[in-house]
Amino acid sequence: MPKENKSGGDEKLISSYYKIEDGKLKRVLPFCDRCGPGYFMADHGNRWTCGHCGFTKYKTARTSNKAGSGEDY
Repeated sequence: MPKENKSGGDEKLISSYYKIEDGKLKRVLPFCDRCGPGYFMADHGNRWTCGHCGFTKYKTARTSNKAGSGEDY
């Protein structure tokens, strides 16, 4: 019988933090500006937040929307 997660949430795999684009490895989430490499920031819709130190960086939207994607990060 598989072990249940006590918190009830899904654990994120490290492979979900990266994607392969044109044969190169690219980070999906940014690193924290204070903590440095290895500390990913969480995506909270309108902001990025570091779970380690609590640093928050707000996302800004461009005034001219070239591709019509909605949000720019």
